Amino acid sequence: MVELQINTTQNVNINFIAASVGERILAFLIDWVIKIAYIVVVYQIIFNLFSINDYLKGMDDWSYIAVIACFYLPVIFYSLLFETFLDGQTIGKRIMKIKVVKIDGYQAALYDYIVRWFFRIVDLNMLSGVVALITIVTSKKSQRLGDMTAGTSVITLKNKVNISHTILEDLDNDYVPTYPSVIKLSDNDARIIKETYIRAKAARDYTTLIKLRKKVVEVIELKEYNENDIEFIDIILKDYNYYTQNM
Repeated sequence: MVELQINTTQNVNINFIAASVGERILAFLIDWVIKIAYIVVVYQIIFNLFSINDYLKGMDDWSYIAVIACFYLPVIFYSLLFETFLDGQTIGKRIMKIKVVKIDGYQAALYDYIVRWFFRIVDLNMLSGVVALITIVTSKKSQRLGDMTAGTSVITLKNKVNISHTILEDLDNDYVPTYPSVIKLSDNDARIIKETYIRAKAARDYTTLIKLRKKVVEVIELKEYNENDIEFIDIILKDYNYYTQNM
């Protein structure tokens, strides 16, 4: 088990558990099953059902290759497309509850996913994935070459403590929320905010509390508030619970 320590934009260290080699291999195999299923379905429908081969016979070799490649572009760009639109996850990763994250605390961007996808040529396609296996096992942050270059890693979302328990707040039946825009936060945002808030409050770390408050205000695009840092974060957590429990 490899623990990753990520320094967030609030200069707060957050610990995550890197996905195991087994989890990543299973996710990879699930993705390959999906790719193979797509190839079989496309072949049966396009090439057999519609007999497209009859139209391709008169083409030159390069034109034939170009047409065939177009049908299989979704397979070629599978991981890039899914990681981009599923926030760092392919279908296999989602099933295995793992995802790609930046090791500097920022959200992975399209450029990072492109770098990871490009390095699959070396990591996974050469020597049947041996390169990726060796680098993941030997890397301190469980990174393959693509991860090292993009500054990413793959973490597990299977926390020992359920995330709803982590962010749960006791609310009175007549509780009235103050900031509706807290719905812009995610469960993971709320978890990080609460963990940081509890640690900073216990340590009387007012500098961190100020940074945390400023970041929350920025994310939820809040223009006005009247509470001090501690009161404000407390209300934010309660409001988030109120809205997510009543959605």
